[in-house]
Amino acid sequence: DKMAAFVASEAMPVIVKPVESAGSDGVKLCRTAEEAEAHFNKLMSEQRKFGAQGAGILVQEFLRGKEYVIDSVSRDGEHKTCMVWLYDKRPLNGAPFVYFGMVPVEDKEVVALLARYTHAVLDALGIRNGPSHGEVMLTDSGPCLVEMNCRAHGGDGAWVPLARALTGGYSQVDGTIDAFEPEPAAFAKLPAVHPVPLKAAGQEVLMVSTDAGRVVATPGFAEARKLASFISIETGVKVGSDVERTVDVFTQVGSVILCHKDRTQLAADVERIRTLELEGRLLTLEHHTSVLSPVPSVVRARSKSGSSSELRRRYEEINTALNSGGG
Repeated sequence: DKMAAFVASEAMPVIVKPVESAGSDGVKLCRTAEEAEAHFNKLMSEQRKFGAQGAGILVQEFLRGKEYVIDSVSRDGEHKTCMVWLYDKRPLNGAPFVYFGMVPVEDKEVVALLARYTHAVLDALGIRNGPSHGEVMLTDSGPCLVEMNCRAHGGDGAWVPLARALTGGYSQVDGTIDAFEPEPAAFAKLPAVHPVPLKAAGQEVLMVSTDAGRVVATPGFAEARKLASFISIETGVKVGSDVERTVDVFTQVGSVILCHKDRTQLAADVERIRTLELEGRLLTLEHHTSVLSPVPSVVRARSKSGSSSELRRRYEEINTALNSGGG
């Protein structure tokens, strides 16, 4: 069939995912043709969170590089890029692509390249008016489109105050309003791309869990609210909630928006949240890791170092242990 023929023509690994879904639901990195076929059959027989049983399945080449978000707004075919973000994706809990956050991009050449590429994509698709949310992988051979959506950036708009601080006063939402104003003057004032360097330091931190259980307390949320760069927190997790190990957007603990004029302060606050996660102090759970996890010594280990390299190393240890231990 078409799926088997495509897989046979591609170098491994490949990505197999449902067409009608979101948030990494059902996305799998398949390293063999047999694994790809098995996941294809699994998806075809399941009801996905945002789709229907028997919905289409997409098999893609695996793109190696960094994945960016390009948020634009258009009026009569003129495109303005309001913000370029870099996804922080890492393997965790046996899943290959877990969102850890979203970081604004300040490399002027990268911003210009991705804006040009995205504007050309919008032209090719005939998208002439309104907001657009594109995802592009920057590979060794150049940018490659992952997806393009005729909508504004998601996340319930929690990022809007951050975007306004980064640009010095506007966001994609503001630009969309300008695009639909009867007179073109407001839209014309928007720059073709967002300013570089940015006017502030900030990012979205997506909170993850390496443990599973029922929430009895949320001490880490209070800690996050005390951070000097804290703007807001979005979470559905509360006392009584059942939390799973994070493997996709739907199993994330929540999102924290941070912004500060001092980049050193921002970096310290990001590492503080990561330390709370790793030390099991973000949430207090019943049936904690010592019962549920095959690698409690890794997950619950305390570290004297709070450096970003140390935190990343410890997350990688968790992922390796879970993959080898069947967690």
